[in-house]
Amino acid sequence: MGKTGKRSKEYLFVDGYNIINSWSNLKELSKLSLEVAREELIEIMLEYQAYTGIKTIIVFDAHLVKGNSGLIENYNGLQVIYTKENETADQYIEKTLDEIGRVEKVRVATSDWLEQQIILGRGGTRISARELEVEVLEQKRTMKRKKKREETQEEILMGRLDEEILKKLNKWGEKKD
Repeated sequence: MGKTGKRSKEYLFVDGYNIINSWSNLKELSKLSLEVAREELIEIMLEYQAYTGIKTIIVFDAHLVKGNSGLIENYNGLQVIYTKENETADQYIEKTLDEIGRVEKVRVATSDWLEQQIILGRGGTRISARELEVEVLEQKRTMKRKKKREETQEEILMGRLDEEILKKLNKWGEKKD
């Protein structure tokens, strides 16, 4: 529970480049194009956020870009943060944890051991890159099973309908299009 007695919101901060360099499929993509690897991670985490309801924030280091004032992009509720000049993803995450880490439930996905210790000390919990990958893959398998079950139930239902009713439903559906 938060300060106001309401249920706390759950957040997942993802150290973008740490995850890209830890997941073999993203690491391979990054060798061809770092931009494509970033986009793939964003797509994966969009699905994850939609399925779990956990507010997800991906943070990418842009601290070496001269004159960079930082950038925040929003993709259907998923935030993608590019840090400002001289600010690493770790520093951004730590700063945010200082602000909300003891009030809200915050998990941070990184395999950086030192960063994991800092996260724990600031009220967050950590999840390694590998653990997040397993969680994402399990979520995808669950979604596939659910979809298959729904399709099977629909086939059973359609099999029970009288042929005349099916024709009428199909005609009705065609008129709506």
